[in-house]
Amino acid sequence: MASLNILGICGSLRANSANRHALAAAAELMPATMQLTVADYSELPLYNQDVQDQGMPAAATRLAEQIRAADALLIASPEYNFSVSGVLKNAIDWMSRVPPQPFRDKPVALLSATAGPLGGARHQYELRKILGGLDALVLTKPEVFIGLCQTKFDANGMLVDPATRKVVTDQMLALEVWINRVLVRQ
Repeated sequence: MASLNILGICGSLRANSANRHALAAAAELMPATMQLTVADYSELPLYNQDVQDQGMPAAATRLAEQIRAADALLIASPEYNFSVSGVLKNAIDWMSRVPPQPFRDKPVALLSATAGPLGGARHQYELRKILGGLDALVLTKPEVFIGLCQTKFDANGMLVDPATRKVVTDQMLALEVWINRVLVRQ
């Protein structure tokens, strides 16, 4: 059985991030035909044209190569101040400068886990706009907003809420279909 390689990108650098736990839950719940690897882009400097003019940082080149090599992306990120987290936006800004554009025609699914009741909805809508500008192909449904996440994960970071596990499973099944639809078109 062919395996689809999914690159997970967490919008929080915190080791114990609820979004990192959400990526782990997605890996557990995805079909056997899919395999998740989580990117580490913690060494990316803040985007600065002067830095780019000195040569693309190795961390940016590495992340771009990982994105290009993946069959799809799964981005899990918190909402910061009604929008996209700074570290995720910085990574996307770097990727927007790496030729050829790694997000172009790349299937992407989004999920978010937040302590607030909306589950990161505002962040996801902002992120959809940004990714659309880079020609990424963002899965529209099902949307996964894990609100009040502190009640959905146990002390070990395991996703224990049955309803949330179901919606994450449904999204992973939809992502598999989405990837295969996009691959047929290419």
